[in-house]
Amino acid sequence: MLTSASFRHGTNKTVGAVSALTGFVSGAASIWIFCLMILICSDIIGRSIFNAPVQGVAEIVANSIVAIVFLQAAHALMCGRMTRTDILAGWLEKERPFSAGAMRIAFHLAGFVVFALIAQGTWPKLVDAWVEGEFFGAQGVFTAPVWPIKACLFGGSLLTALAFAVQALNDLKEVANSGRLSPLRVRHSVITKPKGWPYLIAFVTVVVIGYAIFWADLGRIEVGLVAIGFMLLLIFSGAHIAVVLILLSFLGIWLIRDNPTVAMRSLALAADGAINRYLFGVVPLFVLMGLIVDVADIGKDAYRVAAWLLQRIRGGLGIATVAANAVFASITGISIASAAVFSRVAVPQMVANGYSNRFALGVVAGSSVLGMLIPPSLLLIIYGVLAEQSVGALFLAAIVPGGILALVFGVGIYLMAVIRPKSVMQSERPVTIEGETWVTAVQKLLPIAALVVIVLGGIYSGFFTPTEAGAAGAAAAILVALVKRSLTWAKFWRVLVDTGLVSVSILMLIIAASMYSRMLTLSTIPQETTQFFAGMGLSLMGFMMIYLVLVIIMGMILDSTSIMLILLPLCLPIVTELGGDLIWFGIVTVIAVEIGLLTPPFGLTVYVVKATIADRSTTLGDIFAGTFPFVIMMTIVTLLLTFFPALSLFFE
Repeated sequence: MLTSASFRHGTNKTVGAVSALTGFVSGAASIWIFCLMILICSDIIGRSIFNAPVQGVAEIVANSIVAIVFLQAAHALMCGRMTRTDILAGWLEKERPFSAGAMRIAFHLAGFVVFALIAQGTWPKLVDAWVEGEFFGAQGVFTAPVWPIKACLFGGSLLTALAFAVQALNDLKEVANSGRLSPLRVRHSVITKPKGWPYLIAFVTVVVIGYAIFWADLGRIEVGLVAIGFMLLLIFSGAHIAVVLILLSFLGIWLIRDNPTVAMRSLALAADGAINRYLFGVVPLFVLMGLIVDVADIGKDAYRVAAWLLQRIRGGLGIATVAANAVFASITGISIASAAVFSRVAVPQMVANGYSNRFALGVVAGSSVLGMLIPPSLLLIIYGVLAEQSVGALFLAAIVPGGILALVFGVGIYLMAVIRPKSVMQSERPVTIEGETWVTAVQKLLPIAALVVIVLGGIYSGFFTPTEAGAAGAAAAILVALVKRSLTWAKFWRVLVDTGLVSVSILMLIIAASMYSRMLTLSTIPQETTQFFAGMGLSLMGFMMIYLVLVIIMGMILDSTSIMLILLPLCLPIVTELGGDLIWFGIVTVIAVEIGLLTPPFGLTVYVVKATIADRSTTLGDIFAGTFPFVIMMTIVTLLLTFFPALSLFFE
């Protein structure tokens, strides 16, 4: 007879075994990323020095990215790194664990279905590739068999489906235990009943309604609208975003075409072809570079030099934080990394020198958004993929807007220090940064300057593609970290693993977005929406005002990537129809969605700062209050860039 104790023990063993297996597979894929960096750097050296490029690099990278993503997806899920919004889910897990656990079971079962479908759709392609001896590359130059890549896709999908099933099993154990007390406490306590039934009933009702709609006779536009509505609801409820997009798109295509086979083909095509491009190598390579830069303490060095130079100016350490964030952003491209780094580096230094805690936290959280605007930016890369625009052109276009935003932040801090000094300083103690000289400053800035020249200089000069710049930058960052003796084997392995986890969360969303865009196109919603706005006689600027308000509102409850995935397939055709430039639109979009990183209740950057700082007495409200001036400044810059597109197209 299976007792609850044996069930829990068996579940723990199963979770442990699957976690170990996914960790091993993910580790191999992380090493694969490092090997791609070596391969691309070898190609750069071979062609530029020896006039002998490595053959087949583009094809190897493109196919490898597909394999790497699916090999790491399962481990990303087991580590809780598969992207989801936890606004409602986080509250439920804390206050109503029974309801939260029941909903998680449904979400994990949905993930199991999605990845099982991907495996099912991939299996025939694997068999054909094996039987027919398919290859990629060019005969006589470079060829490689296709079946190993298909095998990684198939095996990774199965492993991810297994991971979702194990997570559902673990959720079932937690649901069974919720509301109970341990046997040692039963005699002295009252056993409580599970709470949260109204939420669970509401969730089940929504699922039943969705099932009924699935069998209803709806037109293609109605199917698309229902899919969008359920997508927003499920994402807000805490479901994994990629799973929601893929599953609803699969069902939507099934209903629109009235053919499950077509839906299955679309799913298999998205899984295999959506990221099978050389360009997507830029994601893991820039992530690797950013994480290595963090390990090398380059952010700390940039801050100390900026603080030393600006210490005598009113609000100087705040301006130094902005300057250091701008420098750090130019070699990382991840705003969350900036928030984590400068929460540890800048906040203690500012508070120790008399700045108010609220102001220090606000400066760190506010200026960290520069990481997603100043190139290289992962958010610009995602936009470039979704909008089918040149990533290099987007990087070039972001230089002036990024500089304007940093300048506005610096001027705003100075004015705050002059006009409302009590909001900035909590004491009049002198600001002194000791131990720095011009020699040490130059020594710290040289590696930073070298990385900027290699990455951005290589892209803008045309010597590197963005993917090559990512590889060269990662290799240079590793060299800097080794010279500074800050990179141990343990840290390097942690960086490789984290690189994979961050990359798979981004690339899996791009796969899901490909499926979602196809469903929307079949529903004709983008076309109808474009005609609607054109028929209204609305100008481009009139539409942009509506769009910006919508983006900022969505930013209060969703993360930046989710907003772009949801809105861009609908809005890009409208901007094109109204005569807007998609490069300019991308810059405005990125800075607008970044406002959401600072606004309640989601405010991802604010949560990162809260989790990083040592002072546990600081509340989220304190940090949100500190970021409010930066939200105002970002809004002003957004409007400036909107009404003056030339600022974003200065280098065109």
